[in-house]
Amino acid sequence: MTRRRWIADEVSGNHAAITGEHADHLIRVLRARVGQEFDLAAADLVRRGRITAITDHRVEFELGNVVPANSAANVTLLLAVFKFDRMEWAIEKCTELGVSRIVPVIARRTDAHLASASLKRAERWRRIAFQAAEQSRCTTPPEIAAPLRLQEALRLAGDLRIVLAEAEPETQLRDVLTSHSSAGETILAIGPEGGWADDELQLFQEAGWTSASLGPTILRAETAAITATAIMMSELG
Repeated sequence: MTRRRWIADEVSGNHAAITGEHADHLIRVLRARVGQEFDLAAADLVRRGRITAITDHRVEFELGNVVPANSAANVTLLLAVFKFDRMEWAIEKCTELGVSRIVPVIARRTDAHLASASLKRAERWRRIAFQAAEQSRCTTPPEIAAPLRLQEALRLAGDLRIVLAEAEPETQLRDVLTSHSSAGETILAIGPEGGWADDELQLFQEAGWTSASLGPTILRAETAAITATAIMMSELG
């Protein structure tokens, strides 16, 4: 039976704790008891943890042996802001697939109301990513950056930087990935509803990004993000 994994909120030597709502779920929903064992992601390692104390909003653990963890590809998802309910779904699923960072981007076709509200939304996106990381047994949740304007995001450094573009039918994402080494950080840019504007694609090209597509089918932004992430993790993982 697979042991449930948690991401520790506090770590000190061979001791760790989870706190707040995080702990409440373990106490009230899973009915945790002193002596039970779980896997804990703590200080970039996964270790066997035995519960030593339970108090209100806090569960303390004694840490034991390191549990082998699978290495993951270093993938940053540059995600243009779109309707929040769909974007949250994309963040959750791309976290489960194993991305290491998500950077929300204000694009030309991002709705003005969503653009202004996105700055206050980042903390909610981080909570969603944290919960999804635990669900999928990730060692750490992905970094959720503060939203950036496209001109700023274009300058992000990566060993391979790819922009998904519907106007690039001949170059498939999988082909780009198989022709490059998997070493280093890969950045993938996903456009908003309606896709990247022509002048934005020109900016990507001038900044040295590689254009690729998922084929002739037109996908929703959230579907494109999840599909492209799955392909990347399969090819690079």
